[in-house]
Amino acid sequence: MITDNDRKQLTEFLSTLSDTQIFTQREINAFLDFCDLMNLQTGDIIADIGEVGESLYFLLEGEAELVVGPSVNEVVVGRILAGEMLGEMSFFDRNPRNVRLRASEPTRLLRLPRTMYQRLRLEHPVLTVLLLEYALISLDNLYRRTSTDMAQLNQYIYNIGK
Repeated sequence: MITDNDRKQLTEFLSTLSDTQIFTQREINAFLDFCDLMNLQTGDIIADIGEVGESLYFLLEGEAELVVGPSVNEVVVGRILAGEMLGEMSFFDRNPRNVRLRASEPTRLLRLPRTMYQRLRLEHPVLTVLLLEYALISLDNLYRRTSTDMAQLNQYIYNIGK
């Protein structure tokens, strides 16, 4: 449950993020009515491989990592930073996740369950469009970071081979 104090802090935080400038104060308040707050510790699983996404997550504080492979041999393939959305791919395409979403440090998330998203679509369609734009921005940020990391790795491997 989001307390009045949490709501005030979350509203202030969300309105300062550059990626959420598309939301007005009123829209942020309406959005918070549909969400709940999660406080996670380092290593806590947000969503696991094989699950179908039933919630969207908004990373308020901390960092999350995208992990593949068994726990003894896992590989971090991406990072989600504060101010970004996560879990959107499986949520929207309803396919099982192929990565584990895990808190890599103490983390605060807003969670928007599918049932609340469906209500949001009916009651605030404009806000839903803004959330979709936000999902695209978050995916773009992840893609750009990951492609930059891959380019640097390829360059490193190429230079070793010389």
